[in-house]
Amino acid sequence: MRPGGLILGIESSCDETAASVVRGGREVLSNVVASQMQMHALYGGVVPELASREHLRNITPVVREAMAKAGVAYADLDAIAVTSGPGLAGALLVGISFAKSLAFALDKPLVAVNHLEGHIHAVLMQQIGESEGAERVLALVVSGGHTHLYLAEQRGGIWHYRNVGRTVDDAAGEAYDKVAKLLGLGYPGGPWIDTLALHGNSKAVPFRFAEIKHRGADPDAEPTFDFSFSGIKTAVLRYVETHGMKPAIDARRAEFAHLKPAEAASRLDEQTLDLLASFQNAVVGNLVKQALRAADHFGVRTILISGGVAANRELRSTMTSVAAEKGIAVHFPELALSTDNAAMIAAAAWPRFVAGDFAASGLNAAPQQRLG
Repeated sequence: MRPGGLILGIESSCDETAASVVRGGREVLSNVVASQMQMHALYGGVVPELASREHLRNITPVVREAMAKAGVAYADLDAIAVTSGPGLAGALLVGISFAKSLAFALDKPLVAVNHLEGHIHAVLMQQIGESEGAERVLALVVSGGHTHLYLAEQRGGIWHYRNVGRTVDDAAGEAYDKVAKLLGLGYPGGPWIDTLALHGNSKAVPFRFAEIKHRGADPDAEPTFDFSFSGIKTAVLRYVETHGMKPAIDARRAEFAHLKPAEAASRLDEQTLDLLASFQNAVVGNLVKQALRAADHFGVRTILISGGVAANRELRSTMTSVAAEKGIAVHFPELALSTDNAAMIAAAAWPRFVAGDFAASGLNAAPQQRLG
């Protein structure tokens, strides 16, 4: 291993084209993200074909900007890291093809990184000191496409993951998006609901989460800590129908398409604000409950929360305060590293680079790739 420790990370799994240069898995020299959010907002969600086209348009200028901001030359790099999955196949292929070509041209090793591991390293690179690196931690990755709980442990310099909980249907962030769309709000739904929920009564609508039971499961098997968010999405729909809210929702769709979340609060009725606050309170409560149940079961004293939903203010506040009562430390990434970015990919690649765990020349996209 050369002394520079410089890794160029490339991320293109969904709707952000990102590149970052990170030294030694911790020091972020640059972190550039080209977002497609405004384009996809017109359709109420990510359109895969459009995402791939935008990645093709953005990948070269984004990488060039990341290198320029880092103040390093391509020859200074020690490796190229790229997201191999999970994600949208076409989007992933743009990043992988670019990274493979660059690695070949520069004669540098290529490191393949699981997107979910990247989110975990967004916290590890900032919050966990060297003395804590060998401890077991519980990692909750919660975003628009994923809600997973992992038991993570570092062995031989490499982090190993065991999945101990996952969503059986909608991810938490997906539920936010769908509820926001149902109520005539903008996309993505997370920032809208997080902002507007501050103005409502979180106890107004008593949403409940049923216990998840797996058919044919061995009663003596170790418990899992799974999530399900399709039920609460349906409960919101039923509330809208039974309370005659649809005409008002239809009337505001066009108007709200041009507003920012903070501007919308004064234009919403009390009933809608209470519904949003109650929805968020229930989702956050379920995430906190399952994470703390898993931490208690496995005897873990440190929890990492990452992914786009980790930017949610209520989740940060509630998880931190409730965990503190139980003597459990909770770590979040800074807001800029909560959503998809390439710094987390370069950071996750570092221990693999040190161990010589390089990708083969035939590296391909793995849209359904699992972690642990």
